[in-house]
Amino acid sequence: MDENKMVAGKVKKPGKRGRKPAKIDLKAKLERSRQSARECRARKKLRYQYLEELVSSKERAICALREELDMYRQWCSAMDQGKIPSEIKALLTADEQKIPASGGGGTKTSKNKNSQI
Repeated sequence: MDENKMVAGKVKKPGKRGRKPAKIDLKAKLERSRQSARECRARKKLRYQYLEELVSSKERAICALREELDMYRQWCSAMDQGKIPSEIKALLTADEQKIPASGGGGTKTSKNKNSQI
């Protein structure tokens, strides 16, 4: 009982605590480390490829939106000068052809959500 110590009512045995290190072959350990590094590099490469594709798609979307904005700016400047762009005329005539001239008798009206005044 001399080698065992009493701590807080429990018998404590001498020696190291925890898991004992397994005797692993050094070459196998190095090979596992190399394989892990290869897998990590492959994951990193895939992640960067995905991010580069994402960036390029966003850049294409930005370019398309800038072109559309420029088109709208040109339309506005033309309308400020009193001219109606041909594109807007085409849109207006297309909308007029879609709406039938029935006098509005057969159309359904939706209730306005804010009509509770």
